[in-house]
Amino acid sequence: MRELYQKYKEIIRYLIVGVLTTVVSLASYYLCVYTILDPDSPLQLQAANVISWIAAVTFAYFTNRSYVFESKNQNRLGEAAAFYGARVATLLMDMGCMFLLVTLAGINDKIAKLLVQVIVLVANYVLSKFLVFRKS
Repeated sequence: MRELYQKYKEIIRYLIVGVLTTVVSLASYYLCVYTILDPDSPLQLQAANVISWIAAVTFAYFTNRSYVFESKNQNRLGEAAAFYGARVATLLMDMGCMFLLVTLAGINDKIAKLLVQVIVLVANYVLSKFLVFRKS
């Protein structure tokens, strides 16, 4: 069991952090739409999505840097900029998918958000591993 963990440590840790990041994203999204924002309004739907993104990305940067990819990069500002830039790309993907699924296809926003998170999770891993936290 220990050998399997060592072999797949990064992926296992990424999945754990990914689940926690998704919880942060969903919790902040649901908090917004159940309190101050109306998901039936396309603009307010996207506002809730952006707020949940900011909370999740901030959490994700720190946990991915230290726990998943164990980055030793001294250029933290550049690394953080690359991380947030990659996350902006997946935010746009997230927003586009939410628009298509909720606004155009009429799917429940909570179900759509869960589905979109799976797509975003995979894209974020690929960008983090090969762009942001790549080993020298």
